[in-house]
Parts: sequence; structure tokens; C-alpha cells
Amino acid sequence: MPDIKLYTERDLRDAVPLDLDAIACVEEAFRALATKEVVMPPILSMHIAEHNGEVDVKTAYVPGIDSFAIKMSPGFFDNPKYGLPSVNGLMVLFSATTGLVEAVLLDNGYLTDVRTAAAGAVAARWLARPDATQAGIIGSGTQARLQLKALSLVRNIERAVIWGRDDARARKCAEDCASELGIDVTAVATVGDVMATSDIVVTTTPSSEPLIDASQLRPGQHITAMGSDADYKTELAPDVIAAVDRYVCDHYAQCLKQGELRAAVAAGSASPDLDYSEIGAVIEQQDGGRDGSSDITVCDLTGTGVQDTAIAAFARSRALAAGTGTTFTSDE
Repeated sequence: MPDIKLYTERDLRDAVPLDLDAIACVEEAFRALATKEVVMPPILSMHIAEHNGEVDVKTAYVPGIDSFAIKMSPGFFDNPKYGLPSVNGLMVLFSATTGLVEAVLLDNGYLTDVRTAAAGAVAARWLARPDATQAGIIGSGTQARLQLKALSLVRNIERAVIWGRDDARARKCAEDCASELGIDVTAVATVGDVMATSDIVVTTTPSSEPLIDASQLRPGQHITAMGSDADYKTELAPDVIAAVDRYVCDHYAQCLKQGELRAAVAAGSASPDLDYSEIGAVIEQQDGGRDGSSDITVCDLTGTGVQDTAIAAFARSRALAAGTGTTFTSDE
């Protein structure tokens, strides 16, 4: 049996920073989803309501990538009360030719964080106004920080505001982001304050109640909603999708089941029969995402298996080139 490489979170952090290469990796994964014979089964998801937790298993085979990943991703959202991260997990990389295990990526959710932030950057690159300079982040955890950093890689962000349910955490998040990015970042009191000043808004919470409604939308605004990735979550009120000029999703069937589109269809404010664009098709067709500077756009990101396979293969390639990781020789 071939050797298996084991990579720690440190190995993978060193190999894959959140940068333009990571964003390009995820952008190409979205393009592949729109243009190639990708095999991507539905997400296996288990909700553990008693402990405010969930576990998702995602995978995809992508033609042109020699391996495929299976990712196990627990999210337990009370963990910060215990001094623990909300998200952890690991990925296992298999040969797409033989099915044999090639690598185990013990990333503790780091690669998921990177590919999710990179997806937010891709959404902003294709749907936000090119002259957008004001960002708003809803949420104050790890993904809030990474989404703002990712936005700063694709747009000239000069100022940002952050809202979180815990005021102290939101202030700390703002301070950290301001220090790292060298821009003006402040915590604000309400979601309305975020909506009133932001060209680009990113929602990063596991909320089960809508946080944004149509009355808060502003001309020219772009919203990336990435927190609703299960059928009990929602960050956008059902009237938002009907009110915007363009709604784009990462994967239509998945968003219809567990994204913001699900809640809008259930409320009767969106039709499941409309021809909603996927972000991969926007990229492939180079259609610009919006017709004018006053358009309001939404990108519904639920997280796809193609992103996981792409970032896992990318990480393994980078780590191999750096000579990191531990070789495990399995028994014959």
C-alpha cells in the first residue's frame, strides 16, 4: 500500500495562507462546477440541537483534479463559552484513480475557514461594485475576521464596521482587524448601522432568525450571505431575495434545500422555478454580475464539496513542495 502523508494544522497554515492564490483556487473550483462533469453528492448533515452543534460531511470529484477530499466538519457554536473554537474537523484526500488514501489533513477547520473566506472574495470580485470601499461584517468570530481580510484582497476597502451579538467580542474583532489590515474598523450597535454605511455586507453567523430585511437595503449594495448552510438557519428575511436586482448562489439545488433561497421559497417570496445564476456560471460567462452601479446583489454561499476538494488538493501540493508533513507507512 502507498504511504500516507499526515499534515498538522501548522503544516497547513504555513502552506495555505489566505491570499490571492487561495482565492484563485476557489474561483476555479466554482468554474469547474459550472462547466465540468463534477460529481457532488448532497451534504450529509447532522444537527445536535441539545449542544447547539452540527456535523457536515462534504465531498466532490472534480475532473482535472487527481484527488478528491471527504471533509468532516463539526460546528459547535457554544464552544467559545468554554474557550474552544466553534469549528474544527479534518479532511481525507483520496486518489481519484484508485480510491486509496493519499493524505490526512488534520486542519481543525482551518482549510474550511480559508476556502469559505476565499469564496466570499470571489463573490465580491464578481458582484460588488468595483469602487466599493466600505465593508460591513455581521458576526464577530473567526470567519468575520477572514471575510474582511479576503474582501481587502479584491476591493480597496478603506473602512469597515462590525456588528455582533456580544458587544465586547465585536469591539475586540474590530480592534484586531484594524491592527492587521491597517484600516478604520469600528464596532456598531445594530445591524441597521452596518446596512446604512456599507457597500459590501457579509453575514457570518449561525443565526436561526433573519438579521437583514428588504427595508435595510441600499442602492449599489452587495450582500454575501454565508452563514445559512443548514435548513434551520437564516440570516436574510424572505423579502430580501425578491427585492434585489440579482440573486446568485453557489449551487442552486443546495441553496434551495439549506441556503437563504430555502426560506424565501418557503415564504412564497421567491419561486423555485426561476433561472437563478450560480457563481460558477457568472465566472465562466464573464458577465460582470451586475448591470449598473445602483444594482443590489446577493450571493448565497452554503459551502460546496468542490471547494473542499480544490483547497485540500491545493494544500497537499503546497505542503509536498515545502517538504512538510509526516509519512505514515501502512501495514501490508
